[in-house]
Amino acid sequence: MYYIGIDFGGTKIEAAALTANGTYLARRRQTNPGEYDAALETIRQLVASVEEKARSQLPADQWSVPGIGIGAPGSVSPKTGVVRNSNATWLNGRDFKSDLTSALGRSVKLSNDANCLALSEATDGAGVGFRSVAAIILGTGCGGGLVIRNQLIEGAHGLAGEIGHIGLPFPTTDEVPGPPCWCGQRGCVETWVSGTGLARDFRAHSGRTLSCEDIILEMRQEGPQAVEAFDRFISRLGRTVASVVNLYDPDAFVFGGGLSNVPELYDRLAPAVRPYVFSDAWDGALLPAKWGDASGVRGAAYLWR
Repeated sequence: MYYIGIDFGGTKIEAAALTANGTYLARRRQTNPGEYDAALETIRQLVASVEEKARSQLPADQWSVPGIGIGAPGSVSPKTGVVRNSNATWLNGRDFKSDLTSALGRSVKLSNDANCLALSEATDGAGVGFRSVAAIILGTGCGGGLVIRNQLIEGAHGLAGEIGHIGLPFPTTDEVPGPPCWCGQRGCVETWVSGTGLARDFRAHSGRTLSCEDIILEMRQEGPQAVEAFDRFISRLGRTVASVVNLYDPDAFVFGGGLSNVPELYDRLAPAVRPYVFSDAWDGALLPAKWGDASGVRGAAYLWR
C-alpha cells in the first residue's frame, strides 16, 4: 500500500505518492490554473502521473491506494458540504470533495492546508515525540491546525485551529479596530500576522512599499523602520501563540510558510509569548517545519494513514 496527497495552493498544485514510511515514490507540481474545472483536470492529471511512476517502482501486490488526500484553503461546511472560508474565493460554494471524487473515480478526504501541515509534522516531522502539536502557517495568510496524540482535531464544524480569523489578542489602542479582512471582519490575526500583514504594517508606518523579503533584509541591516516593523510582528505573533497556549497548551508549535524560514523569529518569539500566558511558567517548543513547503502534500497523503 502507498498514499497519494494533493497540496492545492493558490499558485501551484502539487501531488506526491509516499510509501507507508514516508519515502517519496513520485512528486509532481503544476501551476494552479485559477479556474475551477481546469483545476479539477490538473489534479486528475497529477494523480495519474504520480500513480504511474509509483507503480513502476513497486511490485503489483503493493499497488493498493486507500484514497486520495487533498489539502486546500478553507474548510467544508458540515451543513451543505461545500467549501467556505477559502481565500481562493472561486472555491467557495463549490462541492469540491464530491467533484474531485467524480473526477478521480476514487474516494477523497479533504482537509484544510494548515491541518495537513500539522498532521505531517506530528507524524514524521519536527513534532515527532510530542503529545500535542499546534501548527501555524505564516505565509500570505495565517492558518493553524492541531494534532493531539497523533489525531487531527478538526472540530464539530471543521473550524478547529482557525487562528487567522480570531481577533488579534490583547490589542493595543492603535491596533483597534484593525484593518479590514477579506473575510468581512476587521482586525483578524491574518491581517497582522502574515507576510501580507507585515508588508502592510511597514507601509502604514514608513510610507514605503517593500516586499516581506526586503523588510527582513533591511531589518538584518538594522534599518530602524524595518526593525520596528519586525518588533511589532513578533509582539503580535507572541500574543497569538499565547492565546493558543491558554486554550490548548500544546507541547510544541511548528511553523510553516515563508516567514517560518526567518531564524530571528525563533530567537525572539518565546519572550513575546510568556507575558500573556496564564501561568507562572511556560517552555513550549517553537520549531520550523522539518518538511518545509512539502508538509502540505505529505499531510494530505497522511489523511489516509
